[in-house]
Amino acid sequence: MSSPTAPMSPIPGPDPVLPPDPVLPPEAVLPPEAVLPPEAALPPEAEPGASPAAFLLARGLARPGEAARWTPLAGGVSSDLWRVDLPGRSLCVKRALSRLRVAADWRAPVSRNAYEWAWMRFAARHRPDSVPELLAHDAEAGLFAMAFLPPERYPVWKTQLFHGRVEVTTAAAVGELLGTLHAASAKDADLAAEFATDDNFHALRVEPYLLATATAHPELSDLLHGLARRTATTHLALVHGDVSPKNILVGPAAPVLLDAECAWYGDPAFDLAFCVNHLLLKSLVLPAFREDLLRSAQVLAEQYLRCVDWEPRQALDARVASLLPALLLARVDGKSPAEYLTDDRHRQFVRVAATALLRSPLPTTADLLTTWTKALDGSTDTA
Repeated sequence: MSSPTAPMSPIPGPDPVLPPDPVLPPEAVLPPEAVLPPEAALPPEAEPGASPAAFLLARGLARPGEAARWTPLAGGVSSDLWRVDLPGRSLCVKRALSRLRVAADWRAPVSRNAYEWAWMRFAARHRPDSVPELLAHDAEAGLFAMAFLPPERYPVWKTQLFHGRVEVTTAAAVGELLGTLHAASAKDADLAAEFATDDNFHALRVEPYLLATATAHPELSDLLHGLARRTATTHLALVHGDVSPKNILVGPAAPVLLDAECAWYGDPAFDLAFCVNHLLLKSLVLPAFREDLLRSAQVLAEQYLRCVDWEPRQALDARVASLLPALLLARVDGKSPAEYLTDDRHRQFVRVAATALLRSPLPTTADLLTTWTKALDGSTDTA
């Protein structure tokens, strides 16, 4: 969705290899007498409501008459995000959109901005190096401000992967971080009540990924609706909901997780499946780095599973293995197709492989990775 640095910077389009050192040019520079962002700095889909600049003034993060440069950051579909450069300091402001920037008509409650803020506060209590510093929040306006993390120190994991910098240690750290946060939240009745966001999660994940894909594949409808029901009715830990390489910064001390708009007290298997899914898809489109990407997926899952102490590991692992094929198919035929799956042969490979795995689910994530690897090795369309 969006992030305070480069998950909102340019991401791969038709050519999955990014140009070196992508930089977003400033879109607008404010005169010294103004702090409000000019219309040119606002995306055309900008929401009505409280001014982001007025929010900064009200919270004491900007001073009247102070020069400010607002740079809209591109790449997300669910929020407006700006880098704000003020004298001697920079920060980010984020505002949720009611209609997401995708081809399909995809709407979601802007109240998710408050849940994202709350998830980041939770994560900061347990892993302070793994979220940006939080600065201010306006729940009614759906706005919050957070520290800007410079990309030279906090590169986006997705950018690294598409540049061929595939480090298994990063994947291991992501798996350990995710497992630690899930373990810290498991069986917590207060968190379950605070993040009873079933409606948000349905709008942002269950419907656009599982149910929309069921509509596109009526022959798999019963299976996909069954996975949707199981996911929606499992409430075991605090789920981030968008653990994707574009929302992970490779920080100097630890990975930094961003964009928790989908935060929900639900099935932790969703987060692990969602992240491993991205690595599998990248292993398809980046054959030169395939071995390391598949190893990264394996190590991420292994490190995560070592943290599972709130339920039998075998039970969670089985849910991941059965959900993963649905998420693979959703990134081809759901409401949020992966932008780098531009080759029809790759999309068809995913359809065939995911369909077979849905119809004959495997008991473990490791088994699924083995089957996916063999399918890649045996295809003439994936080299």
